[in-house]
Amino acid sequence: MENSTLHGRILEEMNYLLAQEVPKQKVPQKLENLHKDLLRKHYNAADVSIDYHRRRVKLAIVMDDADYDPKKINLHLPTLHTNLWFRNLYDFLKACLDKDAKSVAFYSSLLQTYTNNKKELAY
Repeated sequence: MENSTLHGRILEEMNYLLAQEVPKQKVPQKLENLHKDLLRKHYNAADVSIDYHRRRVKLAIVMDDADYDPKKINLHLPTLHTNLWFRNLYDFLKACLDKDAKSVAFYSSLLQTYTNNKKELAY
C-alpha cells in the first residue's frame, strides 16, 4: 500500500510541475529542460527540440536500441525524425507520463533535479 501511495505522490508532483504555465515571451531554460527530459524518456528520443510558439516538437526517435553501445561513441544510430503538433502543452506532456515503476523512479529523479525544495515524498 505504501508503494502505491508513493507512486501516486510522485505522479501528482509531476503533474503539478508540468502544470506550470509557459510564459509567452521566453521559456526558462530549466522548464524547457524538464520538458525535453520527459519527452526523451517517453519517446526514446536522442534529440528533442520544442517550438513553444508554433506548438511543435521535433524528435529524433531511436528505432533500434540493439545498435546502441554505451562503451563507445554511437555515430550511426537508426533514428526516425518526427515533427509533432500539440494543441495544449500540459495535456501533451501529461500524456507522456507513464505509470510503470521504472518511469516513476525516473520522475522521482526529475523532481529532485527540477524542484528547489528537497521534500520527502514518503509518508
